[in-house]
Amino acid sequence: MARRNGEEATTARGVTFTFDTGMLIALERRKPRATQALRAIVRRGLLPIVPAVVYAEWWRGRSDVREEILAMVIVEDMPPPLCRAAGEALGHVRGSSLVDAVVMASAALRGGGVVYTGDADDLRRLRRHFPTVLVLAV
Repeated sequence: MARRNGEEATTARGVTFTFDTGMLIALERRKPRATQALRAIVRRGLLPIVPAVVYAEWWRGRSDVREEILAMVIVEDMPPPLCRAAGEALGHVRGSSLVDAVVMASAALRGGGVVYTGDADDLRRLRRHFPTVLVLAV
């Protein structure tokens, strides 16, 4: 799995890219919008962030495709500030899932940016709590 030190690997002009489980599934299924988005990010010399809880939700065993995807992302740990931000979002936006709250909190704590998702409606509801995050469907 890719791990690069330094913010330069994850941001372009202050914009970060975060993937949720739906995006990883779309990449695994070779969906054109997902693969085009990843290629565009990597062409800029960047790596998208995948919160650890997303990795756990997505993983169903090793495959060559999954290993290829993991080589092009940074898996983010769950430090206390991320846990607190996600928990607060769960308290404010009823009906949200833990994974969705973590994805949005992860992006917001890095200053906002773009979240790529297969579940745009649920994540857009969380924008009330994380207004600096743009949600894009794949």
